[in-house]
Amino acid sequence: MLDSIPLFPGLPGGPELLIVLLIVVLLFGANKLPQLARSSGQAMGEFRRGREEIEEELKKGAEGGDDEGENGDEAEADDADATETEAESR
Repeated sequence: MLDSIPLFPGLPGGPELLIVLLIVVLLFGANKLPQLARSSGQAMGEFRRGREEIEEELKKGAEGGDDEGENGDEAEADDADATETEAESR
């Protein structure tokens, strides 16, 4: 009885994936597929790195909650200095 119940209802199977792949090839062309896959992989990697950085910051904030306020003020001062430098260079 468990064999007849799909684990992931609504996810495309083999024939559906082939149709989607055919549509992608028609839209982008066979020459663009490697470039599209490469850029998608890079975007996912950047997203993952950003997520990990945020998780680390949250962990640091949870471990040393009082220290973050002092460091945050310094970071705001650095940001203000950078903004002033950019404005002066224009």
